[in-house]
Amino acid sequence: MTRRPAAPSRWLFPWSLISWSLISVLLLSVLLLSLGAARAQTPAPQPPPPTPVIQPGGQASLSPFPSTLRTPSTSTELPEIHAASAVLADLDTGQMLFDVNRNERRPIASVTKIMTALLVVERTDLTDVVTVSEDAASGQVSGISGLGLVAGERIRVDELLYALLLQSANDAAEALAEHVSGSVDAFVDDMNARAEQLGMTRTMFTSPNGLDDTGYSSAADLVRLTRVAYRSPGFASVVATRFHTVESLDAKPRIVQNRNVLLWLYPGAIGVKTGFTSPAGFCVVGAAQRGDERLVAVVLGAPGEPFSAAAALLNYGFDAFEQRTLLREGERLDDVDVGGRSVSVSAGGDVRGLIPSAATVSHYVELESHVAFPPARGEEIGIVRVSAGGTIVGEVPLVVLGVPAPPPLEAGSWWVRAAGALVDAGGGVLDALFG
Repeated sequence: MTRRPAAPSRWLFPWSLISWSLISVLLLSVLLLSLGAARAQTPAPQPPPPTPVIQPGGQASLSPFPSTLRTPSTSTELPEIHAASAVLADLDTGQMLFDVNRNERRPIASVTKIMTALLVVERTDLTDVVTVSEDAASGQVSGISGLGLVAGERIRVDELLYALLLQSANDAAEALAEHVSGSVDAFVDDMNARAEQLGMTRTMFTSPNGLDDTGYSSAADLVRLTRVAYRSPGFASVVATRFHTVESLDAKPRIVQNRNVLLWLYPGAIGVKTGFTSPAGFCVVGAAQRGDERLVAVVLGAPGEPFSAAAALLNYGFDAFEQRTLLREGERLDDVDVGGRSVSVSAGGDVRGLIPSAATVSHYVELESHVAFPPARGEEIGIVRVSAGGTIVGEVPLVVLGVPAPPPLEAGSWWVRAAGALVDAGGGVLDALFG
């Protein structure tokens, strides 16, 4: 008996297609619900908790800090800065990108503590134990800018640094000063000596905490100081910390909070220090990083909170400038004239800088006055300056690549004929004498 082959089902393929479609829809729905739940559980950025600081008139306020930053909508244009002095610079190279009265001498309040911290990390071991003196303990402003140290209390240097740079503790400043230099007066002398070494020509310190009215600095000098401080051990990690529990050998732990609200409100913020007194106004040195680029903004003498101005400057630096290599070591430049002869030269180093996107780059060569021909190959005979948009970005030595050989003597030249005549004359004399 012959069997007929079974007829293929007409519904098998459509039902499989529908089944896979349903499964795909269900999986997509589950994925979307999971993403929505994850987003719902991700907390929104929160402003810093209120911290008491001195306000104008000497009154304390529990909510002096902004919860948002007011910055221009267009960050590629020069921002308006309503402060007595301000600077924006590259934290790594010191290149100035923007300034308002950068060399003006200004009181700087607790920004002074950057220098205090620098001397501490340069001259002590962070694990050293400090014994608080009666003078340091009695000199605090309790509950506002003090850690609440007591006479005889023992506490490590690194813990005092957190109190100094986060809570701006004035008693910590005095205790550290005495530990480093033996007395506050001696420490102030050391502060000024270090400032002179750094080339801070518009700076004078009169206290380790900045509560005085007679100390001063400039925005440009503070950029120089901050750059050096960032190269010192431990400084960068301390100023980037939001909260820290200060441990003491003799007292209960104390929690300190950083008063630099940029750490909460500005993406990429990494420091640095705030300050306020009535003569100084509101001050901040703020630093931020995006990728390999690090910028520092200094705002001195702001009439209100200075963080928005610092944020506007940082936005301008990151958005309106680009990092470019403008000159490479060994790159050949146009020949220069030395003693009436052409000499080939090259750049003696790299020049990198932050420049506006549309800026024109130019090279300017300056020869040393005493250079004589022929210079030696590899000799530095001047400098080459690189400018972008009319601003000097950097300079490197001008190095000799090679000196051209003297031109060959031409048969018709007068000196060739003169030399021939001398030879002929000499030959005639010899013939007369010995012929």
